[in-house]
Amino acid sequence: MQPLTMVLGQGLLTSSGELHRRQRRLMQPLFHHQRIFEYGETFAAIADARAARWRNGQRLDIHDEMIEMTLAMVTKTLFDVDVDADTDSDIVAVIRAAISENTVAARKALHTGFELLERLPLPSARRRRETRQALDRVVYDLIERRRREGAEGRDLLSLLLSARDADSGDGMDDSQVRDETLTIMLAGHETTANALTWTFHLLGQHPEVAEALHAELDGVLAGRRPTVADLPRLPFTDAVLSESMRLYPPVWAMSRYLVEDRVVGGYPLPAGSTLLLSQWVVHRDEKWWPEPERFDPARWLGDRVDPDRPRYAYFPFGGGPHQCIGNSFARTEGVLALATISRHWTFEPVPGLKIAPEPLVTLRPRDGLPMTIRRHG
Repeated sequence: MQPLTMVLGQGLLTSSGELHRRQRRLMQPLFHHQRIFEYGETFAAIADARAARWRNGQRLDIHDEMIEMTLAMVTKTLFDVDVDADTDSDIVAVIRAAISENTVAARKALHTGFELLERLPLPSARRRRETRQALDRVVYDLIERRRREGAEGRDLLSLLLSARDADSGDGMDDSQVRDETLTIMLAGHETTANALTWTFHLLGQHPEVAEALHAELDGVLAGRRPTVADLPRLPFTDAVLSESMRLYPPVWAMSRYLVEDRVVGGYPLPAGSTLLLSQWVVHRDEKWWPEPERFDPARWLGDRVDPDRPRYAYFPFGGGPHQCIGNSFARTEGVLALATISRHWTFEPVPGLKIAPEPLVTLRPRDGLPMTIRRHG
């Protein structure tokens, strides 16, 4: 993760030690369930608006659609910026350009020598630097504006500026707010977009599961837009997303650096070792997941749930002190978007087109995900 500091600075994703612990304490209240409840209407409204642009029988790249949709969700909840509003068009243009250029950089950051190449006067490196600088100017301008207004808004940026350490009473300086803001924006929208993309891919491959999903949505929602209050009554919808993230975890592998000697699985490992933990592999362990390659959302329901399955047989959001702080935010966003879209639409695969995952920092379809959409009901 360390090369990502070039883009994200020292946000929660890339920091460690005392800095990470302090930031975690400061930011945890931002993701309290009541806060997330307040954002639910925004998630569903944006998903509804996105799907309203589609036409029956149209072929779309679903991954592009999900990227645009989750970008709209994160800019609205983070900055209170509307991607479709003329008044916010300049800000949105800067955000789009920075994400486009630096998402590529985040993937290439894993390659040996990337940091050196970024310092060379190459056109691609120069574009990335320029878009990052433009994004920084926008973010610092928004920070200054929120501070001037007293940070009284309900957007996440205002809440970041208002956060105070319970012991010292200190808040974050502008640089740290910038790092956490970019971490939420750049990391948050990509992972949720990937999760939804693979979910629609799997539903297209398994029409019997899609039929069961529509039956639940028709019975509970009767065509109306879902709310957070509906989530407990949509267990199969939630299970569809869980099973999709089992087979196609948005982050397919992660690492942990040992700061002391430890014995792991009977093997003595010295301090300084790096452990690679792969969700892709663990989520396919036959010991805990019968028929592991099968897309079977019902395995998450009722007596199909294995009570002996260990906690980390499934960890799409990581675990421990560095578990994704926005996991409840992302799950709520994902289930509401899935329910909102699926109540009116079904997705058909393009015949003969092979979809392959691209395992870089996140797991996305290598060449996008073209699908034909059909109106449901």
